[in-house]
Amino acid sequence: MFNKKSRNGMRQKRHLRIRKSLVGTALRPRLSVFRSNSNISAQLIDDVNGVTLASASTLEDICDNKIAGNVKGAEVVGKTLAERAQEKNIKSVVFDRSGYLYHGRVKALADAARSAGLEF
Repeated sequence: MFNKKSRNGMRQKRHLRIRKSLVGTALRPRLSVFRSNSNISAQLIDDVNGVTLASASTLEDICDNKIAGNVKGAEVVGKTLAERAQEKNIKSVVFDRSGYLYHGRVKALADAARSAGLEF
């Protein structure tokens, strides 16, 4: 399935452990974060119906390439995702950090989403 000795393999193992208890619904979707070396993306997922309700990424035209892989880019993504969620009348979410440490870019994205109006 995945290499348990690699850093990403251990993250995937943590992610599976976390996902056992997190479920997103239409009223309270799951805010899932994916982080790579050069970009960060987040999406609101309804796990019951298997549908992505909203998403935002640094690959879109919402931010400059110079800030795509750093904390400022994560803040832009979090704010944009919260705005798109409010357009669809989503106010509360379940935060899924996908096995990443709650630090740096992941924390910046979460804080920006909270300050823009999402509750979690």
